[in-house]
Amino acid sequence: MILDSLEPPYYAVIFTTILTNDLNGYKETAERMETLAKQQLGYLGIEHARDEVGITVSYWKDVESILNWKQNIEHTEAREMGRKKWYKQYQLRICKVEREYGFTK
Repeated sequence: MILDSLEPPYYAVIFTTILTNDLNGYKETAERMETLAKQQLGYLGIEHARDEVGITVSYWKDVESILNWKQNIEHTEAREMGRKKWYKQYQLRICKVEREYGFTK
């Protein structure tokens, strides 16, 4: 689903990944992180896609909300597992969205 109800300005956290072959526990942890993120103050939504490269974009009210999410203990543990086991490579980018537009049929 593409989110189309956000009002700029807001922030996007773009998490781009390439997975390893050892994905034991990955799906469950990813689902838990999405559920937990939705409970955080300042969370606005999420979009994701996966093929050879996975891209997850989460949307946040402000930088403080992003930093609070980063400090969540379960999220910290999941990041550590990702580095040790699930990701060959990842890149994280934080962007301020000042303008947006789209099209829906």
